[in-house]
Amino acid sequence: MDLVIAAMVVTSAIIHPFWNLLQKKQSDPQLGYLCLTVVLALCALVHALAAGSDILAATAVLPLIMLSWGGQIFYGMCLTLTLSRGDLSAYYPIIRSSPVFIVVVGVSFLGYSYSWHVLAGIAMAVAGGFLLLYRRGTDYLSDPKTLGLSLLAMSGTGIYSIADSQLMQTITPEVQMLWVEMMLIPVYLGVFLHGRVPTRISVPRLTVARLTMFIVPGVLAYASYYLILLAFKLGGDVAAVTSVRQASIPISVLLGGFFLREGAILRRLFASLLLAVGIVVIIVTG
Repeated sequence: MDLVIAAMVVTSAIIHPFWNLLQKKQSDPQLGYLCLTVVLALCALVHALAAGSDILAATAVLPLIMLSWGGQIFYGMCLTLTLSRGDLSAYYPIIRSSPVFIVVVGVSFLGYSYSWHVLAGIAMAVAGGFLLLYRRGTDYLSDPKTLGLSLLAMSGTGIYSIADSQLMQTITPEVQMLWVEMMLIPVYLGVFLHGRVPTRISVPRLTVARLTMFIVPGVLAYASYYLILLAFKLGGDVAAVTSVRQASIPISVLLGGFFLREGAILRRLFASLLLAVGIVVIIVTG
């Protein structure tokens, strides 16, 4: 993997846990995700206008836009539902295993091929991430609904990642994000309004602090996602890029231990080392 591309992906991985941390603090996850999507769309619009990008160029690749949109819906809705069930710490390892999905789909249906070095690096990165996030005593089969949601979220990540890598051969990152996020707004608005009595919808009073909490995660998410799309634009392989993004996992653990209980230090150290070695192998041999 080119070092410039690797630097972009690692930077994106560093940013990613911070907006996740802020998003987790939202009192209403559905409202928070709606606001996140609106801010992403606004950032993309401002960026596209400032850069003079051809916004209508996306009409030539609408099927891929729709595929990315569908993958985002799978991921966003299933992640939100998992958050609402309070089981993210147990099932997040599965959600983060999208490189496996990408390799299987790429080799089986898209004609992708990988050297054994890259496959070994991907396997180590995924295994290290899984071990870092795994919660001892978890029985996945005891809650099949949440297991299914986590698998759909993983598949959604894989689907939109594959679509995004193809889109970057035709359009710019800001144009892709503008179209996809604009199409996502009515979806998440519907999710937010579903089951709520119109006269009783609770919208928090906007203070500077609360407004900041709505805006900052979206800006950080835009920067993180933009760097990934730019990595695809520069020729980064989709499975390798998503594997290097696993670097966000140990950062997430250090930021607050959201996904792991305290303790198991030796396992965490081993898992972090395994993940880091996998990333190095992908960068050096990919």
